[in-house]
Amino acid sequence: MLSEFAAIDWDGRTVRIEHRFIARERVGAPLVVFLHEGLGSVSAWGDFPQRLCDAARVRGLVYSRPGYGRSTPRAPAEHWDVDFMHRQARELLPALLAALAIAEPVWLFGHSDGGSIALLYAAAFPERARGAIVLAPHVFVEAVGVASIAQIRAAYEAGELRARLAKHHDDPDSAFYGWNDIWGRPDFAHWNIERELESIACPVLALQGVDDQYGTLEQIRRIARRVPGTALLELADCGHSPQRDQPERVIAASCTALRRAP
Repeated sequence: MLSEFAAIDWDGRTVRIEHRFIARERVGAPLVVFLHEGLGSVSAWGDFPQRLCDAARVRGLVYSRPGYGRSTPRAPAEHWDVDFMHRQARELLPALLAALAIAEPVWLFGHSDGGSIALLYAAAFPERARGAIVLAPHVFVEAVGVASIAQIRAAYEAGELRARLAKHHDDPDSAFYGWNDIWGRPDFAHWNIERELESIACPVLALQGVDDQYGTLEQIRRIARRVPGTALLELADCGHSPQRDQPERVIAASCTALRRAP
């Protein structure tokens, strides 16, 4: 499936956003917006969004954030600030949905940073969120995550990881350093979105691997404390990417969530 592109005005310039629609023909079915991880993109999802949409009989929208995939890379002097996920949720995603003439409330399916963005969007625009399914989201910064992110920098600069990322990003340095630099900043250690979660009014399903190297189960447990009715799924023998480690369980749980929602 070929990507399409939408031009939006954001952060003082025009950027092109790579995106793909899944099952547009399912008119009237819920629309699920997929939000990728800190090193993800449209292509990095693989066939998972298609598999989920087919199993749940829903429509899908997959996109690459600026700096990722085939979307416009970061400007040479552009450095993301500690509020970068808030801005993606409150500015970029609404602008993309408007550009694509999507006015209906949507489901949000986010992984890692994308999970945090999904939660922030649901909190900022409760009338526009039908539900949120989040995999290994971050709601506060943990030392284990910061240490893992520091280690991955060494792997990237050694060359092997950069070669793998080049398959999914026009500018792998834009994708990697935009994400890695901000997570390595000392002031990012205080980043926390727990208070914002209290504004979420839609159903939430939060999943996390017991062996996640970027965060403990306290991440999703804190969501449940702030958002009444949150469904939790803690996955044994699973790391930071449940959609890759245990796709069948993720799809089954997501289908249940999508079907039970009003």
